[in-house]
Amino acid sequence: MFTQQRTNATANRLAMTALALVMAAALAGCAKDRMATGSVSRSTPANVANLNGTELNQAANALGRAYAKKPKDKAIALRYANVLQMSGRVDQSLAVMRKAAIDHSKDRDVLAAYGKALAAAGELQPALDAVRRAQTPEYPDWRLLSAEGAILDQLGQAEAARALYRKALNLQPNEASILSNLGMSYLLEGDLKSAETQMRQASQGTGADSRVRQNLALVIGLQGRFQEAEQIARQELSAEQAEANVAYLRSMLSQQNAWNQISDDNKKTRN
Repeated sequence: MFTQQRTNATANRLAMTALALVMAAALAGCAKDRMATGSVSRSTPANVANLNGTELNQAANALGRAYAKKPKDKAIALRYANVLQMSGRVDQSLAVMRKAAIDHSKDRDVLAAYGKALAAAGELQPALDAVRRAQTPEYPDWRLLSAEGAILDQLGQAEAARALYRKALNLQPNEASILSNLGMSYLLEGDLKSAETQMRQASQGTGADSRVRQNLALVIGLQGRFQEAEQIARQELSAEQAEANVAYLRSMLSQQNAWNQISDDNKKTRN
């Protein structure tokens, strides 16, 4: 197993990447209902979470054409920015949302999505400001509370982040995305046991998807249980998606030889 110092350093690097992905998913959910209604194009499904790279590019191209025709259409802009984000085109997604935030400066969904785009681009303080502007204290949105917590975690404010996760869970008990964010909060501190506990709850929670299970696989892999991690990463996916997920998991754990370090430390512990 890792020493505590090495665990903290490696877990922090990996969790910062994974936490950003989970936070993006939480923010995307703020406008999910509106994005799923009134299909912009028959070729661009509302649920993009399970699309592969080719399908994401096709969806982005179709939505790009729709956006060019109606750049002030809120639903199209939100959906286009989300697909761009999912396909890794961070700067382009942020550009779309900057314009949308100007066109719809008081719209809660737009501000939330703008916060997502800012956070993905590494602009954490502006992202925090945007998410807080989108929130209404008298009628708080659990997705925004969870997203704000994820940003605070990336800023190193773990206690404040977890307080927000608890508030979000009071509003939406057993919600997978909140529990997953909470698990990532513990992972950032190198507390792998607590992270696994929260991730397991998240994997059984409401709305759990492959991204949540992939984060559970990450936490288990960090503890040296590679076979179990790969089994989880392969669940409920096509063969192509499973291989991509396993490759992603291994690539994250191989940063600065992390995979080998974990394996070596695990062997030493057993001897």
